[in-house]
Amino acid sequence: MMPPRLAVFDVDGTLVDSQHNIIAAMTEAFRVHDLGTPRPEDVRSIIGLSLVEAVAALLPDAEPERHIKVARTYGDAFGVLRQRPDHSEPLFPGAVEALDALSAAGLRLGIATGKSRRGLRVMLDRTGLRDRFVTLQTADDGPGKPHPAMLVAAMAEAGVAPEHTAMIGDATFDMIMARAAGARAIGVGWGYHAAADLEQAGAETVVTGFGDLLPAVLRLIP
Repeated sequence: MMPPRLAVFDVDGTLVDSQHNIIAAMTEAFRVHDLGTPRPEDVRSIIGLSLVEAVAALLPDAEPERHIKVARTYGDAFGVLRQRPDHSEPLFPGAVEALDALSAAGLRLGIATGKSRRGLRVMLDRTGLRDRFVTLQTADDGPGKPHPAMLVAAMAEAGVAPEHTAMIGDATFDMIMARAAGARAIGVGWGYHAAADLEQAGAETVVTGFGDLLPAVLRLIP
């Protein structure tokens, strides 16, 4: 009998294009705390980290208490943005078709994301994807990326061994997490980190479109 296989997805920058909302919410949090205006490229670089760790990366000289306060303000600002009628976090083109193809090939699907569990549920409900995944791991559940805890928990919940698991993401944090957990590491080229950085962080391949994902997964976990 073929052992079960698992494809675990990052969310922001991999399944959905959320950069504009994240940049807007972080800009508002900085404004409230008189921290100036963060550079968009700096904000994009920390997408995928858990929130407090992301703020700490942007404000390395600030005290931990300040990181927590800014993170809370960011959460409030993002909540306001989510209620706006023009709020949009679109799926990247081809995402649904790729999920269909992986499922049809017999793979189980999971998520490991720096989003909060509440934010993840909102996204999944809005896109109609909630029932696609057998495991949902968020930064609320334990150490955030690049610590391997989320991916280890996803594999345990899905009942799949590391060598039969592929982590798919757009950030170096995803690649480092995958390698630390013993899983295969697949980068995507349409997200927020450069392909060269993904490869340096341990990506075994970087796909340029969702149409290339199933063949890449089957090469690594045949």
